[in-house]
Amino acid sequence: MADQQVKAAARNKNIEECYNKIPKSVVTSELEEQSVKQWQREWVETTKGAITKAFFPKIEERIKLRLNTIPNYTTIVLVMAT
Repeated sequence: MADQQVKAAARNKNIEECYNKIPKSVVTSELEEQSVKQWQREWVETTKGAITKAFFPKIEERIKLRLNTIPNYTTIVLVMAT
């Protein structure tokens, strides 16, 4: 009986389409985009981290690098900056 109802609904051209649910992936990507924008605003406004800002002025580009910040890497960056 359920299959018959589904087939009848699929053939009915008078039924309005209703897409009221947003996929989780859309919500996730929008939240990520908003978070990066807020992070960038805060990054620009802060007076701290001048050396780090010289290497990574844009948060979005820094995120794309996927750096593994081990202590040795941090030491090298600090030495090069001085």
